[in-house]
Amino acid sequence: MKQKLIYILLISFGFHSSAIFAQQEVVRDTVDAREKYGLRVGFDLSKPLRTFLEEDYQGLEIKGDYRLYDQIYLTGEFGNEQNVISEPNVTASAKGTYMKLGADYNFYENWTGMQNLIYFGVRYGFATFSSELREFSIYNRNPYFGPDVRAESREYNNLTAGWAELQLGVKVEVLNNLYLSTHVELKKKINETKPGNFDNLYIPGFNRTYDGSSLGVGYGYSISYLIPLYKR
Repeated sequence: MKQKLIYILLISFGFHSSAIFAQQEVVRDTVDAREKYGLRVGFDLSKPLRTFLEEDYQGLEIKGDYRLYDQIYLTGEFGNEQNVISEPNVTASAKGTYMKLGADYNFYENWTGMQNLIYFGVRYGFATFSSELREFSIYNRNPYFGPDVRAESREYNNLTAGWAELQLGVKVEVLNNLYLSTHVELKKKINETKPGNFDNLYIPGFNRTYDGSSLGVGYGYSISYLIPLYKR
């Protein structure tokens, strides 16, 4: 009787062990280790915020990326900006559109099921814009008469500029397929069309320019949504 009971217990234990093992295999199989590939689209949050806070600024940028390989993403940004820059001897505004194309490399190793990014990127940027000279001062050797300020508006159209850009940024998936990101930019101006009698003080997409330097900087905060196309 005892032997029969032992056999029944062993058989029962083996059955339950097999069932548990089978359930674990089912759970393991239901976890899809494949990663999403698709198009991520969004916009830069910092530009609408600046539009709200700064009286002389207006801007909007739409951006997207496509995962080409495991760690490589093709990227693009398209935007429009208008800004007024005031210096001691000149006040000018610039407005126009720009486009930036390039690629990002993700050097962050994600856990299974996660798709966050810490990335390094390169871009080529190109802008078409117009510049308006609003006010300027004429150099006067005799300060007795005070500054000679001219408020004559002069507009210069069909201006262009091109630059190379490096980006370092982070993209975090806060909800399923929804990402928040931040990045910094370092730019090197390659070429530009200048008005006849003064320099461009602002280039859309490149930002502020300075005498004697072809470098520029920038930043951004973005929200984007991933449209999954396939997994692998």
